[in-house]
Amino acid sequence: MKSRIGLWALVLVIASGSISTARAAVWPFSLFAKAPIKTPLAPEKRLMVRKALIQGVDANKSLRDGLAAAIGDARDYAHSRIEARRRARDAQDAVEQLLRSEGYYDYAVDTDVVDAGDGGFPQGVLKIDPGPRTNFNQTNIQWLKTPPAEPSIQAAFDALDLKSGAPARAPDVLAAQGRVLAALESRGYADARADEPDVVVDHADRSMNPTFQIDSGELVHLGDLTFMGKKVRTRPKFVKKLAPWKKGAVYNPKDIALLERRLLDTGVYDSVTVVLAPTPEAQQGTLRPVEVNLVERAKHSLDFTAGYSTTEGSSFDVQWSDYNRFHSADTLTYEARLAQIDSRIGVSLSLPDWISPGETEKNTLQAFRNVTPAYTERGEVASVDLTRKFTTTAYISEGFSATTSTVVDKELGAKNIDAYRLLGVLVLDATDNPLDPHKGWKFELHVTPTEITGDEKIGYIISQITGSTYLSLGKGADYVLAARAHVGSIYGGAIPAIPAEDRFFAGGGGSVRGYAYQTIGPHYPDNTPKGGLSIFESSFEVRQRFGDSPFGTVLFFDAGSVSPYTSPDFSRVSASVGVGFRYFLSFAPIRADLAFPLNPPTGVKEQAFQIYISIGQSF
Repeated sequence: MKSRIGLWALVLVIASGSISTARAAVWPFSLFAKAPIKTPLAPEKRLMVRKALIQGVDANKSLRDGLAAAIGDARDYAHSRIEARRRARDAQDAVEQLLRSEGYYDYAVDTDVVDAGDGGFPQGVLKIDPGPRTNFNQTNIQWLKTPPAEPSIQAAFDALDLKSGAPARAPDVLAAQGRVLAALESRGYADARADEPDVVVDHADRSMNPTFQIDSGELVHLGDLTFMGKKVRTRPKFVKKLAPWKKGAVYNPKDIALLERRLLDTGVYDSVTVVLAPTPEAQQGTLRPVEVNLVERAKHSLDFTAGYSTTEGSSFDVQWSDYNRFHSADTLTYEARLAQIDSRIGVSLSLPDWISPGETEKNTLQAFRNVTPAYTERGEVASVDLTRKFTTTAYISEGFSATTSTVVDKELGAKNIDAYRLLGVLVLDATDNPLDPHKGWKFELHVTPTEITGDEKIGYIISQITGSTYLSLGKGADYVLAARAHVGSIYGGAIPAIPAEDRFFAGGGGSVRGYAYQTIGPHYPDNTPKGGLSIFESSFEVRQRFGDSPFGTVLFFDAGSVSPYTSPDFSRVSASVGVGFRYFLSFAPIRADLAFPLNPPTGVKEQAFQIYISIGQSF
């Protein structure tokens, strides 16, 4: 005997099962629990009970759990055998739908009513024999109109992926139909659609033979970009340059998604929508336009941040940004920073997709003043760099900067220095959140060839590698283990010829917490930090957030060393321990860390503890 099953029936089965599953997940009582309650409870004290008990599927745990979830719960026990039988019959409908959904078409389900416990309430019972499972046999595609090209036909059949002998589950039939439509769309058949599949179940040999009814539509070729919605400041020519296809190319949904992502990555739009335009029947066969809808963000934004530490003092940063001033998704930023150590004022212009898509040019001009325990520096710097993105979080950056400054340090006194630097940066970021990562890893490589002129002349290369990793533990990332390591070396020069501002120093909020700024490493006889040619730093944190509350804590261990040689020195490592407190905002946590030094360098007097307050995790 054979029978046919319509697509609407498959959808109904799945929908019914999913709704019941969600409901049952809230009340995970045993299927065979007996009811000890003899009198009705007050409404506020009532517990959920099964609508019906299950018998006959003990050996198949996954099926039994699915059936229990499909049956669901009632808010109280039945108070009559008639009510208990009604519940059992309602549960029978849900059970039969789930059995068919899972490929059991030769089932038998009987209902009964029993007393749940000594003198308890009546309880419905379902006696279930699922029978043998039906398996897939042959699958086929019937093209409703003109079939697509032969390669696309083959791709559609490959996408079915319904193996002969596999359980004939209704969700697998629907998923196969979706894969066929996706395969056709990826090959340019944007209007592909499906009618109900012709699903035949042969009860004699327990096999299912689905035939999918597919209309591939015409092969779509892309036409011009059309701009929808409100008029925007962005030049259409700029948007067209970002399109990864040429006019007349075959439609590919990945190309549409790529244009949308490139526009969003510029950071000047609140929303971006890129879709294939619908085409009336009369215009079938012509080039299909692509509709672009841009909603630009506000023309300006003002950002303000502040931080504090007991060794580095307070810092205040303010930024004023103009968006799309030059109609190419550009960002013009005026920034000022006032701090005890590093103060500066400047302007930068970011030009996304400057030469080609995925490349961003940034031009910066700044005046700065650095006042550190090791040196002071005043000057100006101009830089330009070009960043190429490989993925959303992986990029390489190349740049050049020219600095003219006056540096005062312990050995050389006041010197006028002109520094020309090439910059190479590689960043691979596989974390889930740049300001509060819970899992993943990050790797950074910096290489900076430097040429110094002025009162001193020398050339050298600064190289640095930083890696961090994050492991989430517990449900909802209640605990996060975080680790970071940083090493760096300077090749081609020696102290004191290498200016103090390019040497390595350790200690402070962004380095080894618990130590004063720049105090780890070589010192002059008067305890002025000397700096070194190599550095090693590491940090380990155990981060905890208290459930859904905005509060959390951190336990951390930091260690680091600075060496006067090009190879890092691991024999003289200064370490610290500490505890941190976090208040989580929607985008990042506010951080407050209390750190204690364990073994300060010989002759250097450290405070008993240091405090650091900032935004975002320490790394």
